[in-house]
Amino acid sequence: MAKNKKINYVYAVGRRKSASARVRLYKGKGESTVNGFPVKKYFGYAMDQAAWAKPFGVLDVSDKYYVTVKVAGGGKSGQLEAIVHGISRALAKENKEKFRPALKKAGLLTRDSRVRERRKVGTGGKARRKKQSPKR
Repeated sequence: MAKNKKINYVYAVGRRKSASARVRLYKGKGESTVNGFPVKKYFGYAMDQAAWAKPFGVLDVSDKYYVTVKVAGGGKSGQLEAIVHGISRALAKENKEKFRPALKKAGLLTRDSRVRERRKVGTGGKARRKKQSPKR
């Protein structure tokens, strides 16, 4: 007989460009991790850490929750934005009436759908560049 484990977290997915972040939001105090590394190690720059903490800062709940994140695809910038989107979605699920309006107003729940444009044939390696034609 299978034992049912009690799920004590809120799950959400955040996406940006080709990056996808699976976020688990836990109540209480703990260390937030990204792919098994502490956030400060994974995102070394102060600007990145400020962006990462934005959903918690908007709601003023930084000491009440922590997250574990698995992120894949894209570069560091896309991954960071995917994580912020996933954390915002998880917080909105956690307390719809209280958290959702503030996150929506800050623009953190909107999925940024802009992705890299594919390169076209005959453009010399770029998406929109045209090859120069001879003058005479």
